Amino acid sequence: MSIPPRYLRARTRWPPTPYACAPQHFPTHYQWHQRSPITTTSSTPPGASPSSPRVIFSGIQPTGIPHLGNYLGALRQWVKLQDEAGPREELIYSIVDLHALTLPQDPVVLREWRRQAFAILLAVGLRAERAVLFFQSAVPAHAELMWILSTVSSMGYLSRMTQWKSKLQLPETSTLEDSGARAKLRLGLFSYPVLQAADILVHSATHVPVGEDQRQHLEFAREVANSFNHVYGPVLTSPDTLVSPAKRIMSLKSPDQKMSKSHTDPNSRILLTDAPDTIHKKIKVALTDSQPGITYEPAKRPGVSNLLEILSEFDESCSLSPAELAREHENSSLRALKEHVAEKVAEHLAPIRERYAELMMDGRGKEYLENVAEEGAQKAAKNAERTMRRVKDAVGF
Repeated sequence: MSIPPRYLRARTRWPPTPYACAPQHFPTHYQWHQRSPITTTSSTPPGASPSSPRVIFSGIQPTGIPHLGNYLGALRQWVKLQDEAGPREELIYSIVDLHALTLPQDPVVLREWRRQAFAILLAVGLRAERAVLFFQSAVPAHAELMWILSTVSSMGYLSRMTQWKSKLQLPETSTLEDSGARAKLRLGLFSYPVLQAADILVHSATHVPVGEDQRQHLEFAREVANSFNHVYGPVLTSPDTLVSPAKRIMSLKSPDQKMSKSHTDPNSRILLTDAPDTIHKKIKVALTDSQPGITYEPAKRPGVSNLLEILSEFDESCSLSPAELAREHENSSLRALKEHVAEKVAEHLAPIRERYAELMMDGRGKEYLENVAEEGAQKAAKNAERTMRRVKDAVGF
């Protein structure tokens, strides 16, 4: 692997190879976005003028290698936003490792997951010269702003959030008075949305790409920003939502549930680093049904429909919807469909897997990652400090 010179302690501009060439490798991978553009919930976010350049922030937890659902729901969208961003727009993407501590972690495993997550960001096509890439824990302003925001955050609002209930496998109707909550809940998990709000607000983000399951957290971030501004004046930017049109990719073994790392069967998910033979094996044993032919009926045939959803995202030779693909393959066998889906997924993931392997190599690959992360943290800290100066002045520090 050719490591850019500036990341070997020299600070010169770089044309990283193959990473700077990512746009050339990926353009056809994003045909689905041409069919379904990313949309925003309003024309101008509060705190920004119509002529202000966008500041886009998002983060991903280091919880192991991402799967297809993570990729389609977040990472591929991040690359699209990067490649379409104007020259004055800022893109800030973080490995939110402080959030990982809300559940018990093995320090050795977490350290490796952090490195893997950072390598994946670069492998999928994010470029350090265009986007700020950093570890959340390397920028203390995130935790500092969280504490200040906690003084204006509503306990009642936090108690109604679904995140802590789902993490503890409690019913959505659970309250702080329930015995299950009292026994299991810790402050870090309960206040998770406050840190998430700080992540966004400390960088004065104007737009945040989110999936359906994260909308509640962005609403909370806006609520906290408005509460702070009500008390101290117009200091924090209330962010807008960028809604991804990506379909939810379901588990290969339980197609009524979304694809997840928490599923006990590793064959339920395809990881971005899976080898072609592994991808073929997992899709071959994917749960479908015994009906003849191929149809797109999510309610009646969830397994087959899930395969068609995956194919519609990864078949770069066409721009067909799952229903259109079903008609095209209506006389195919399930075995043939699975083989075709596996082939297209493996073909798409091949360059990602290869770049990831190069980045994870000991020696120059490791040094490259460390230096990209260090430079990203410096840029992120500089951004955050501008916000913190205004916040501290407002509260009287």
